[in-house]
Amino acid sequence: MDKITEYIQIIKDILREYGSISSSLSPAIKREVIIDDQHYHYQLLSVGWHNHKFTYFVSFHFDIIDGKIWIQQNNTEALIADELIERGVEKTDIVLGFVPEEARAYSGFAVS
Repeated sequence: MDKITEYIQIIKDILREYGSISSSLSPAIKREVIIDDQHYHYQLLSVGWHNHKFTYFVSFHFDIIDGKIWIQQNNTEALIADELIERGVEKTDIVLGFVPEEARAYSGFAVS
């Protein structure tokens, strides 16, 4: 299995695992795993109604760009970059996209 295919599978596994955790707020809020293999975009969303308010929340957003996993969003307490490493992703293949470019050099992960 080539690296990109392996990374895609790791991301999908993570999203499906987190997506299977039910929302404690409301059963009307559904978790949706969004997979776009053609453009290498992957997300986990929570969508629905709670207390008469519409909820649309991005838990995770990953992209694969130039052979690296870009963590574009992590709105959870999960140390998702560490989970990626535990599953076999090289630290040099993880970019913290939500960190300003000039600060990425200090993150211990890839700059771009």
